[in-house]
Amino acid sequence: MGRRRAATAEPGKARRRGTMNEVALAAREALWVSLQIGGPLLLLMLAVGLAVAVLQALTQVNEATLAFLPKLAALAVALLLLGPFIAGVLRGYAGGLFRAVVEVGLAG
Repeated sequence: MGRRRAATAEPGKARRRGTMNEVALAAREALWVSLQIGGPLLLLMLAVGLAVAVLQALTQVNEATLAFLPKLAALAVALLLLGPFIAGVLRGYAGGLFRAVVEVGLAG
């Protein structure tokens, strides 16, 4: 009769499961970083677009460049003001990711 094997996990599977957990955490962190970087800029573009649309509706001037140029100017100013914040977020994420890669390499 066939005997059942003991419920011991193979060492390779446990390490692979830990690595997959690290990958999932890195992906989650990447989504959070992209939200931190892109969120304020997208909200600013939304607000500027809404203001321009209201202005165009009030004045009945429907010029395509009138909708584009204020958004471009607001984005340029926002990038200048938020540049250090964005660089800090990216630097922190990259540093954590590199540390995790080294830890996985040392464990394997």
